[in-house]
This record gives sequence, C-alpha cells and structure tokens, in this order.
Amino acid sequence: MKTDSIWYHLFLNFPSIFFELAEQPTSLADFYSFSSVEIKQLAFRLDGVFLPKTAQQDLPICFCEVQFQEDDHFYSRLFTEIFIYLRQKQPPNDWLAMVFYPNRSMESAPPDWYREFFASGRVQRVYLDELVATTEPTMGIGTAQLIIGSQEGAGDLARKLIAQAQANIVNPVQGQEFVELIETILVYKLPSKSREEIEAMLGLSELRQTKVYQEAKLEGLQEGRQEGRQEGLQQGLQQGLQQGHKQAMEEIAGKLIRQGTPQKQITALTGLDRAELQQLKKLNT
Repeated sequence: MKTDSIWYHLFLNFPSIFFELAEQPTSLADFYSFSSVEIKQLAFRLDGVFLPKTAQQDLPICFCEVQFQEDDHFYSRLFTEIFIYLRQKQPPNDWLAMVFYPNRSMESAPPDWYREFFASGRVQRVYLDELVATTEPTMGIGTAQLIIGSQEGAGDLARKLIAQAQANIVNPVQGQEFVELIETILVYKLPSKSREEIEAMLGLSELRQTKVYQEAKLEGLQEGRQEGRQEGLQQGLQQGLQQGHKQAMEEIAGKLIRQGTPQKQITALTGLDRAELQQLKKLNT
C-alpha cells in the first residue's frame, strides 16, 4: 500500500494529527503551517516541514519523514536534506526531526556519525504500531491504525472514524475532507474492491445526499478556486521576477564580455553558467 500521498494530505489538512502522533500538544498546530519542500540540490524532497507561522524563534522547525520501507541510507539522506535546507533558507529557528515508522523492524540502524542527534532528542522516532497498541483510539491514532493495520476490520474502523469526524469536526469542509481521506485509504488498502463498493461499505451514498455535505462540498469548491487563483498569481509573479533577474544578469555579463573580463569573474558576479556565457560571447563579439 503506497502511503506517501496519504500522509502528506493527512498532515496538510489535519496538522493536529501530526502533533498527536508525535505525542506533543495538538494546540501547537495553530502556530505552524505545513508544506512539502524541494531542496534545490540533487532533486531532494523532504516529506514535509512544519514552519512556525510567525517569527517566534522559540518554536522549532519540525522536519517530518514517514518511512515505510527499509533504507540503509535513510538517515544520511535525511540529514543531507535538512542541512541543505538550513543552508539555503538560513532560518532563525532551531530545528527537530520526527520520523514515523510503522514498526521498529522497518528502521535501519543509524550510523554512529549521527548519535549526538538522537542522544539530544533533536531526532525523535515514532513507532506507530506501539502508539496504536498503547493509546486510547482518537481520530489521529485511529487513522494511523487504519493505514498500518490489516485489511480485516478496516471497514468497521473506517466507519467509526467517520462517525468521530461527524461528531467532533465543526468545520463542514474539514469534515468532508476527512471522510474523503478515509475513503482514499480504503481504496489503497482494499484493491480488490471498487470505489462504489467501498462507498457502500461506509454508507457514503446517504451521507453525500445530506444538505450539510452538499454545502460543504460547494464551500470547498469555492475555497479551492480562490486558492488556485492566488497560487497562480504568486507563481506568475515569481516567474516574472526570476526572468527579470536573469535578463539583468545577461546585460551585465554582456558588458563585462565586451570589456574583456575573465569568464570566472563574470560567472562569480552573475551566476550564469559556461554555456550561457558562451552564447552571450557570440552575441557580444
């Protein structure tokens, strides 16, 4: 069962569940925003990063990794990603990393090079099967149990979680998102069943006919359109700024080429690579 996208959407839409599974106060979710971050080096991507919403330096950056397959080089990759991120972003906050494993057997022994990070508590590991077995079931714990548990009893657990969501989630849009997430988990977990069969198993046909669900769906679509427009504007502005910066650097490089400035100095000043400078050289000589 592929879980990366499920965990991403779970933490994105319900950040309090991250802090619940990490055995931290769920109220901390109010102070953080969650995103997946690509590291501009070797195409690395962190599973997720919880960034403080304000400039409060007493709140650490929380790097989040969900590791559901064996990887002898996992910790080397994780620390490489974290330190490249810190170098690129230069954040004022301290940091910690939370790694979620389905069980202890999935974890490869961390190299001794990193022992200080574990001894200090900067890196914390959560073994979800142990958390599920020793904790009273809540929405967060129950969702983790649904993801890592067996197919047997998955339908009953999913129905209980949907009932909990209807009772506890005040925001109807969030309630709809949670129901759809539970449905998606079952689609992955029960590949022999069609989406229609899973919908019937969970009683979603009746739920989706209710006025509350229909209003939540409409509100969610409106929010999605607004977020899409804002994201498009931001991306367009960023692309425009990048293009304008590159054009300015090319103009400066052209002047330096005509003045006979050595190529290494031009690269250092403008950030343009060798191929780009060769092309400019043809145009300016």
